[in-house]
Amino acid sequence: MATRGKDRQTREQRERARAYQVRVALHERQRRRRTRDDVLGVVIGLVVIAGAVGAQTAYFVAGPGAPAPAQSPSAPAIESPASPTTAPTTAP
Repeated sequence: MATRGKDRQTREQRERARAYQVRVALHERQRRRRTRDDVLGVVIGLVVIAGAVGAQTAYFVAGPGAPAPAQSPSAPAIESPASPTTAPTTAP
């Protein structure tokens, strides 16, 4: 009878050890998954931020948000007369 009790105790110990190993493995998988998700989230966030900065820069430098080009003061101004300047003539 002593061996029967010892066998049951051994079996219970094996079952507890197996359950413990399963919990440890699950915990490790969850830890790796969280780490991977965190890294992926940071990378995606940086890509979105860089895209937003690039889009705004392009919009305000070359797009419709760009300021109108100002005439430089060193360039000579070319005037085009609205009407020709001729001497007035009197009609009879």
